[in-house]
Amino acid sequence: MIINGWFECKVKLEKQVEGSDMPKKVPEVYLVDALNFTEAEARIIEEVSPYCSGEVEVMDIKKARYAEMFPCELDSADKWFKVKCMFVTLDEKTQQEKKSSQNILVQAGDLREAIRYFDEGMKGSMVDYEIAAVNETNILDVFPYTTKPGKDDKPEFEQG
Repeated sequence: MIINGWFECKVKLEKQVEGSDMPKKVPEVYLVDALNFTEAEARIIEEVSPYCSGEVEVMDIKKARYAEMFPCELDSADKWFKVKCMFVTLDEKTQQEKKSSQNILVQAGDLREAIRYFDEGMKGSMVDYEIAAVNETNILDVFPYTTKPGKDDKPEFEQG
């Protein structure tokens, strides 16, 4: 069984920018599912290299703490939102409510859609929850970790 983690990767890419004749280095942030920092660096370079005209410079990689992700296939859902969710449970010993928070990443076109998609994703959940905060992130794309069946769990990279 492969257990992966999310890594937020900040890179500088040389790209053609609108209104400019020359390529320009621009910073961008991506989310990569990988086993460790070394693999996250290799994966982000592999994933974004085809979309830039020069070298990819990895500026920073940090562990991202997302309990779950709700992607959206709609073209208009071009932003990623971090939803801080407070799960409400009842402590059986003290009979008092206990709240624990988790961050969930939601892909949507705007704030209202993000909340709606989050609520849809939580349908069927047996735990009560409250939305504590919703913030737009600077993440441009997400690259999940996938494997091909029958390949001894060797990674097959797929753009998210």
